[in-house]
Amino acid sequence: MKTKYIINSLLAFLMVNQLSKAQDIHFSQYTETPSSINPALAGVHYNTRVISNFRTQWGSVATSYQTIGLSFEQTIKAKKIKGSYFAIALNVFRDAAGDAKLNTLNPNLGISYIQKINKQMKVSGGLQGGLFYRTIDVNNLRWDKQFNGYEYDASLLSGEPATPRSSITSYDVGGGFNFNYAQSEKFFSSKDGNKFDGGFSAYHFTIPANSFIITSEKLYTRYCVYANGDFNIPNSKNAIMPSFLYMRQGPSSQFIVGALFKFILVDQSTYTGFKKPAAISVGSQYRYRDAIVPTVLVQYDVYAFGASYDINVSPLTPASKRNGGLEIMLRYNVSPGYGRNLGRGDTKASY
Repeated sequence: MKTKYIINSLLAFLMVNQLSKAQDIHFSQYTETPSSINPALAGVHYNTRVISNFRTQWGSVATSYQTIGLSFEQTIKAKKIKGSYFAIALNVFRDAAGDAKLNTLNPNLGISYIQKINKQMKVSGGLQGGLFYRTIDVNNLRWDKQFNGYEYDASLLSGEPATPRSSITSYDVGGGFNFNYAQSEKFFSSKDGNKFDGGFSAYHFTIPANSFIITSEKLYTRYCVYANGDFNIPNSKNAIMPSFLYMRQGPSSQFIVGALFKFILVDQSTYTGFKKPAAISVGSQYRYRDAIVPTVLVQYDVYAFGASYDINVSPLTPASKRNGGLEIMLRYNVSPGYGRNLGRGDTKASY
């Protein structure tokens, strides 16, 4: 029992007093949260893309942490016959963390510029701006000094400093660059579906305020470097989807690497579109010194469903009992039409 109070106290202390050292909202299925990785990804793969994300974690340690994300992107030109075009993006993230009810609301509006190098390659740059609104309620926290040797005693003083303010509002700007290769418009194909993305980005150019206690503390700039691909396995209807992401934010860093193995159940029609493509992908990610993340992705036509579960392997394992976080993703997309059929604006699925 005492161990649980100690862990809760530690988590609360980290949230209240060291927010400036914390990382941003993040998801394990990071390839399905493009706006949180690089604003330059908007409009690169799809005419229209809508993604919803839900994540819950740390339920075995304290009140579960829940993160919700919703993103929308749209190319400005319906038919991108010329060598360049623009796209706009809107995303909203909400995070509710633990017993302290540390809530974060982060809406953003972004724009990207995509330049075609040839029929298979593109480079893009994007900017994103929005605001951070954070609130906290420390009244529900239980501290180690409030444990009387037998149980929690609310009448005992916590010994922690008072929180002078319960909300923070600040503004934020981020941006990045991306390189994209796509063998053809048929991403979902066992013959010519190879694709690759790689790039880098930075968030919090403006270094927004981040502390409820010390007004001079700021949120560190977050830097991202990533790459992911989808490569057909020769003489088969299968593909391998490797990826990695490295993020650095002040003294904190995160490195995650892994791959999915994709089984193409129904190939995409070349001309008629009568056959609806379908595939299922299974695999795992490894977040360095933190978690192993088994993942499954199901794709059918213009829809996709993803699920993953973090198996905790960090020093918090004795308390978490290896229970990490469940994550769910839903996606709807409309294909851009490029590659061999450059300039088309059809609505075939592309994965």
